[in-house]
Amino acid sequence: MHDERSTTRRDLAVAIYAAAVRGVNPHDVTHRAVTERLTSADAPFWIIALGKASAAMASAAVEALALHGVEPAGGVIVGPEQAASPHPRLESFAGDHPIPNERSAAASAGVAEVALRVGGGGTVFVLLSGGATSLVASPAAGVEERDLVRLFDGLLGSGADIAVMNAVRKRFTRWGAGRLARALAPARVHCLIVSDVVGDDIASIGSGPCAPDPLDAPGVAAVIERHGLEPFVPRSLRVLLAPDSALDEPPAPDDAIFERVECTVILGNRSALAAGAECARELGAAVKVVPEPLVDDATFTAQRIVDELVRYREAGLPLASPGPPNSPSREAEFACMIWGGETIVRLGPGTTPAGGRCQELALAAADALRAEGDRGACITLLAAGTDGRDGPTDAAGAVVDATTWEAIRASGRDPAEDLLEHRSYAALDAARALVRTGPSGTNVGDVVVGIVERRLRDRVSPG
Repeated sequence: MHDERSTTRRDLAVAIYAAAVRGVNPHDVTHRAVTERLTSADAPFWIIALGKASAAMASAAVEALALHGVEPAGGVIVGPEQAASPHPRLESFAGDHPIPNERSAAASAGVAEVALRVGGGGTVFVLLSGGATSLVASPAAGVEERDLVRLFDGLLGSGADIAVMNAVRKRFTRWGAGRLARALAPARVHCLIVSDVVGDDIASIGSGPCAPDPLDAPGVAAVIERHGLEPFVPRSLRVLLAPDSALDEPPAPDDAIFERVECTVILGNRSALAAGAECARELGAAVKVVPEPLVDDATFTAQRIVDELVRYREAGLPLASPGPPNSPSREAEFACMIWGGETIVRLGPGTTPAGGRCQELALAAADALRAEGDRGACITLLAAGTDGRDGPTDAAGAVVDATTWEAIRASGRDPAEDLLEHRSYAALDAARALVRTGPSGTNVGDVVVGIVERRLRDRVSPG
């Protein structure tokens, strides 16, 4: 009976996560946003789509143009995989992620070629989504390629959140910190954004290729010092933050080029949480969406989430969401708590993780649920990225409960050592806890779903 109920909780969590991902399909919102801007836009029209949602966004833009009887003059699509181009004038590239290499350099050169063809005229739709920083990363003038690769590799294990990482990385990349807007000027630029950054900070998403950098070089140096990132940022790059260095400075925030640039977030993590919550209600679960985003260390966050789920269950589950007016209240067998955001994993310099932040959170949650004993029973937790890929793995994340820890141990692995050494992927795979969906074609951060089963003594008596 326990196994059947556990399977039901797992199926519920996976269904809610899948609904959250479907709720942030970028096609329709991009189509609408492009259509709204075409009435006042000047031809020719160009499309530059960068990031994990680039294929769907580019396709939507081409369709919107076609409905107005026009075609793109040209453009480029850069994603984690080479997508079929929706128009013969759009060239498709696959960049590298999360560490830039030859493919990212080729994609960056493709963007440069399009910017040159734009020649400062017409209207450019820059369709931006998460992952763009690495996918088109190449060195800014004055930066050595090997140093840029070391920077990306180092910061990924530093424990810094995405906003801090991008505050540093964009200073040294060819298109970051408004440099793409400068290359396109004085063309009219509409930068439409699918956000993977907590708080939807436009200057952070994709390293702000069309947004001014609020920090000057001393400000970036101060960020490095304040967050203790010196061991993760090559000294040769830190030197370039000094006055009169050889680094190509990005445009200043008051540069006139930004007068013809619009940057708008059209989709983000909150949309995913809302879609997941709607699915949970339709499945008969009571729902609580936690508004505070997840931004802390993955292991610490896992313990906090388990504490919240246990307290939620101990307090007694509410009734399910009401149906039509005057309908009787329905008893919810399950309740659902949903969180969104992006946690961090702290590694030492040179350490390579064997798992992603969602998998590390899930493994730590499995330990916390086991440690709760009976209080942790009948609780299931799923943590997964909306892009379908968690870290350098083929899994979106994982789903665990109080039995997962011992299942890993029964496989012959030491889950405590795996957690300490950031080997969450192999540990969770041994317990068949991984969630594999393949790339989703979108990216708005992570979703965590907690399923809590009503205790027998809490169930409402008929009448």
